[in-house]
Amino acid sequence: MPSATPAGRGLAEILSADAYRPGQRVWFFRGSWRPAVVLQSSQRAAMVRYSPSAGRGTGVDTAIAADLAMRDEFDSVIDGQTP
Repeated sequence: MPSATPAGRGLAEILSADAYRPGQRVWFFRGSWRPAVVLQSSQRAAMVRYSPSAGRGTGVDTAIAADLAMRDEFDSVIDGQTP
């Protein structure tokens, strides 16, 4: 998980939104970093499915590049679903 909020990250740490591919694991920032999976992406933004809370529900939202980061960790709620 990134150690800084999007505003605290350097430009070198932020990939373009189109660098992320469907099915890729990412961190998505919505008040805190949350596990997510990319559903689709463009040059300007990515649509992600993420876990909005500690519960078992999920949400779908559009994220700009600064709100995304690569994720290696497995999350049973998000990664256990089909993209």
